[in-house]
Amino acid sequence: MNSICAIGDSVMKGIVEDCSRAADTIKYMISNMSFAEICRSRLGLDITNLARFGGTIDQGLGLIERHKELVRNSKYCVIEYGGNDCSYHWNEISENPESVHKPLTMLDDFRTHYSRLVDKLMDDGTRPVLLSLPLIDSERYFRHISKGLNAGNILEWLGGDVGFIGHWHDMYNMAVWSLGARKRIPVIDITSPFLKRKDYRDYLCSDGIHPNEKGHRLIADAICDYVDSNRLSRLA
Repeated sequence: MNSICAIGDSVMKGIVEDCSRAADTIKYMISNMSFAEICRSRLGLDITNLARFGGTIDQGLGLIERHKELVRNSKYCVIEYGGNDCSYHWNEISENPESVHKPLTMLDDFRTHYSRLVDKLMDDGTRPVLLSLPLIDSERYFRHISKGLNAGNILEWLGGDVGFIGHWHDMYNMAVWSLGARKRIPVIDITSPFLKRKDYRDYLCSDGIHPNEKGHRLIADAICDYVDSNRLSRLA
């Protein structure tokens, strides 16, 4: 039986900026020092990482259906979603800032679909473990998503404050915590390790949203500490 399966977006996948390549746009790669890989090595666990770049909660529902047997034969499924769900089609906002724009996943839908995913796992006998969301840097992220677009229009839609991006992201993080409390399932806090740093931006890629390898080590430490303190390693 597999110890753990993992589903989520590019943070779970271990996507970081490829700083070895000089380019006008950010290039990404899968790090072999992602938090999942560090946890696999440090805890001696069999982790099957099904995460996908750009993943949303709806894609997570599809993943557990496509990999039903693997998921069913895992004792735990570690889940990390929200970073893409709360994002927008920034090119459309750039072109028409006065129009109504919706995130990739509406907040209410995020709550509902995440709850459905958790229920499906528990119905199959797999124990869900949720990850909270790492912090983002709204200013860097704004520069990243507005590059080549009309930054003024996007800023206008944001109400003149790029900080709205981070506040909106926080709403989805709060939804994860709320779901964990309501379902009485574990939520591992990977937000606080960034908050504790004097400048958490040192632990993010230049796009302001992906943790860099230093950030992945912070996340790995938080997960390993949680596993050790809750003796989850004995169950896996």
